[in-house]
Amino acid sequence: MSIGEHASAQPAPAADPCDEDALAAAWHQLTVRYHRLHCEIDRALEAGHQISGSEFEVLELLASAPDNKLRMSELAAQVHLSQSALSRLVAGLDKCGLARRSMCENDRRSVFAELTDDGCARYEAARPTQRAILRSQAVDTDGSSLCGADDFVDVARSVRADS
Repeated sequence: MSIGEHASAQPAPAADPCDEDALAAAWHQLTVRYHRLHCEIDRALEAGHQISGSEFEVLELLASAPDNKLRMSELAAQVHLSQSALSRLVAGLDKCGLARRSMCENDRRSVFAELTDDGCARYEAARPTQRAILRSQAVDTDGSSLCGADDFVDVARSVRADS
């Protein structure tokens, strides 16, 4: 038997298109719920605290980081923004006095984002708003999952089990 040949080499059975359609529909529902929730959080944070949901997310990550500071590359790995969009967002936070950018003393190519006292205060004021929306809107009516994620997982598991 040569390399690449297996005694029981059989092609994987094709997934049932109906199951794949159910998976796609569950994915669609999950993303719709997520985006609606994200928009609601954005509106509430803008109205009550003059920050966007993305700005809140960055402030939260900085608030939970050691010394309230992260390399921009580490921050970029944890947010849904492109590197350039994150750079613009942090520049805006810097301009508003909510965060500051600084060069790494050991590696001048690295830039840090650091939470300021004003940024910490804004984050602490906005946090209850964001958490209240998550409590009231994100959990399914039966309290089982965030944004219907359990529904998606159930469908994905059934498709995976069938393939």
